[in-house]
Amino acid sequence: MLSELAVTDLGVIHELSIVLGGGMTAVTGETGAGKTLVIEAIELLVGGRADGAMVRAGAAEAVIEGRFVVGDDEVVLRRVVPEQGRSRAYVDGRLATAAALAEAGASLVDLHGQHDHQSLLSMSAQRDSLDRFGGVDLAPLATARKELAAIEERLVELGGDERARAREIDLLRFQVEEIERAGLGDPGEDRALERREDLLADAARYREAGTTALGALSPDGGAGEQLATAIGGLHGCAPFDVLEQRLRTVVAEVNDMAGELRATIEQIDENPEELSEIRARRQLIHELCRKYGEGVAEVMAFGVEARHRLDGLEARDELAAELDQARAVARKAIAAAEVQVGSARREAAPRLGSAVQRNLAELAMPKALLEVDVGPDPGDEVAFRLAANPGSDLRPLAKVASGGELARTMLALRLVLSEAPPTLIFDEVDAGVGGTAATAVGRSLAQLGGHHQVLVVTHLPQVAAFADQQIVVDKRARKGDTFTTATPVADDARETEIARMLSGSPSSGTARDHARELLAQASTDRGRVRGRRRRS
Repeated sequence: MLSELAVTDLGVIHELSIVLGGGMTAVTGETGAGKTLVIEAIELLVGGRADGAMVRAGAAEAVIEGRFVVGDDEVVLRRVVPEQGRSRAYVDGRLATAAALAEAGASLVDLHGQHDHQSLLSMSAQRDSLDRFGGVDLAPLATARKELAAIEERLVELGGDERARAREIDLLRFQVEEIERAGLGDPGEDRALERREDLLADAARYREAGTTALGALSPDGGAGEQLATAIGGLHGCAPFDVLEQRLRTVVAEVNDMAGELRATIEQIDENPEELSEIRARRQLIHELCRKYGEGVAEVMAFGVEARHRLDGLEARDELAAELDQARAVARKAIAAAEVQVGSARREAAPRLGSAVQRNLAELAMPKALLEVDVGPDPGDEVAFRLAANPGSDLRPLAKVASGGELARTMLALRLVLSEAPPTLIFDEVDAGVGGTAATAVGRSLAQLGGHHQVLVVTHLPQVAAFADQQIVVDKRARKGDTFTTATPVADDARETEIARMLSGSPSSGTARDHARELLAQASTDRGRVRGRRRRS
């Protein structure tokens, strides 16, 4: 609910702070005192259209703040309207767009009396209200639609466009065959081929180098012979025993190296045919890498993925047939569910219309007709249409010209429908009514206040008497300037205000007696209607 409202420099309001409670609150005061400004402030707070002309004369900007409490949660909305330029919006102290402010406000407040911020004016809200009133079961329809959407998505994934699918199959088949023909099996093949090509390309040079090195190490005239001579010279000379052993180790190492050189030379053979084959293979791998990946490993991975995709597409016809059959079943389920939903909505529509009309009759609209139109199955197109007077055409609620008639229609709807934002505001709800009808309006608002916070601007004492709390808006002149105040009244002060509303003479003893009687009777009626609702 709206627990606190603070307004600065809006119209004739210089500075205003109101603390609100639950139940029904009546806002009263003389004509022109600024009661409607309180409603306009709340309307701005929940995303209403801002205009610099709203700013108090001489002020730079108007500021409206509201604290809302819903359960354990608290939300603070703030709207700043400058005399010139764009307005600014804040949600919990953070900058927000007007749209975000409206979105936050839509779940907190519903304004009735003007054509803005009335959730029941939209088709979707009217449809949802009808569904809640009639207990329409939407689960089977939602399930069937979800199933169809999943099937359609799978068909799209398979390739719903036959031509596109055929083109993709041809391309994938070519790619897979090209990669598979290459017979790739070793991710490191390209590096191994590079080394083998290098060996074969310079075979003669490598053999010559190896042979020269082998001759230099041979025992006949090479390093081996020189080392043997050195060992022979040192043999038997004690001072050189260690060096002799080291030389013998060197001889063994030289012999080993000579053996390895000889074996390597024998492996090096000039083979132009193999060299040609290796170069052709490397060229093939280069082309594959250019198309499908940075290296052999990436090309192989691409081939595996392409094969998987190709197998899936080639198996599509069989799977598509199964999915087509499932789609047909899902569509039949949707059609059947739509018939059920449409039938339930059309069955509930006249009951809802009749229930609202009974409330309208008590709210000084005895001849009003309210019809709930439901379109073709599943009846998603729901429209509340009102003919306020005999001979009038049924018109959508959004096009009802009279603010008072619209406000009373919304009140009648709210009395029937259980779900609504926590705070409901009614302006002009008592326009054109009086006497018994005014009492009925007050009683209905009090009944609604049993489970919502209801804020009503009223001129009628019969309506104000039903409120749990009454706030008097007064306009005063001080030092050549005009100020508006909002003061909660209770006990004697409230009797005085009700007496003023009854007779225009708050000091009249007769008016005060009547005011006490009216307040006492309204309190009794309020308890009765709220108790009846709790029992029901």
